[in-house]
Amino acid sequence: MASAAEQMAANLSWSALGQAKDLQRRIFFTLGMLCVYRLGTFIPMPGIDTEQLRIFIEQTQGGILGVFNMFAGGAVSRMAIFSLGIMPYITSSIIMQLATAMVPSLEQLKKEGEAGRRKINQYTRYGTVVLATIQAYGISVGLEGQGLALDPGPFFRASAVITLVGGTMFLMWLGEQITARGIGNGISLVIFIGIIAELPGALAQFFEQGRTGQINTLVIIGVLMLAVVVIYFVVFLERAQRRILIQYPKRQVGLKMTGGENQFLPLKLNTAGVIPPIFASSLLLMPTTVATFSAGGGDTGILGTVAALLGRGQPLFLVAFAGLITFFVFFYTAVVFNPEDVAENLKKHGGFVPGIRPGKRTAEYLDFVLMRLSVIGAAYLVAVCLLPEILIANVNVPFYFGGTSLLIVVSVTMDTITQVQSHLLAHQYQGLIKKSKIRGR
Repeated sequence: MASAAEQMAANLSWSALGQAKDLQRRIFFTLGMLCVYRLGTFIPMPGIDTEQLRIFIEQTQGGILGVFNMFAGGAVSRMAIFSLGIMPYITSSIIMQLATAMVPSLEQLKKEGEAGRRKINQYTRYGTVVLATIQAYGISVGLEGQGLALDPGPFFRASAVITLVGGTMFLMWLGEQITARGIGNGISLVIFIGIIAELPGALAQFFEQGRTGQINTLVIIGVLMLAVVVIYFVVFLERAQRRILIQYPKRQVGLKMTGGENQFLPLKLNTAGVIPPIFASSLLLMPTTVATFSAGGGDTGILGTVAALLGRGQPLFLVAFAGLITFFVFFYTAVVFNPEDVAENLKKHGGFVPGIRPGKRTAEYLDFVLMRLSVIGAAYLVAVCLLPEILIANVNVPFYFGGTSLLIVVSVTMDTITQVQSHLLAHQYQGLIKKSKIRGR
């Protein structure tokens, strides 16, 4: 039998959105911040030869630079102030999470609660500045090497580094503001809106290639059908759960008997969500950004070899991408879900898994179940991200039909809708509480 909360959630009406003023303010704030972000992707860096930049982007958009451009919302193709995007912040977050798991002092800092979390976030921001500075300097040198700078020299490099690092720090702040005062995860929404904004242009280019005969009509139909299948597959598996039965014994509190009820501990099939593909792409982009600029003109040597081996559809790129996705699935799952803590909390409240002894045995059982789920989740993410990549490399369709982009769009959309529904449900509860107080008076 469904609980009162489940019945209320099932009867939730979107018409209540007009009455939820706080939710409206959050939505408008989020939309306003995302509009500011899109405006910044059209403000070019100073000192860039725009015509030579356009030619260079057309020559290299089929490689790793095209992926970087996708995550930056098209800012790279215009060499805008937000060309670095949010990737340095994501990379810094990866490094801090790895360091937190391996360095005892940082692990202790994490356990200090809100104060420790703020300190770790501060270290993450410092790391973002360092990484963004290194990448920005590499890009400025690459722009000079490709002849894209109008006045190359120390002044151009300094202005490029200041502009790009400032743009990344502003995006980091903007994402944090959306998370705190808006709807959804701000960092994910920044990437999401960048993909969505460039999608109409990618579709127009795709259909134009079909009209001119560059791509077969059957291929276009097949790619669109594949995109629909991938979306359905992602929605189905992102909602999949392994529900573990938890029983609570009856106990007497005063003159009343409490407990004796059954609850479920839901474990998502993909606990890590969209984080592993984003992290994997971030790490692949960081070492190849400078290599792409340096080798883009046809140079040979180590940098040219790196750029060639890490191109879209290349075996090394596919293997590295799959390996990083698998690693981050297990790593991020271990970060967000600790079986020992969950088992200890269940033991404190008298809960237990039928047939499993409380405490250590319960933690081992949860870890065993979570490990199997992570294996399936990793295989699912690798399949969704790599199969379209192989087709893109062989058929030459736009990047925005790739598995990573579709996974990000679908997952962020589902997460944002879930948060909107949570706010609506909270508003409905507040309305019931107010009515009960009026009736009580």
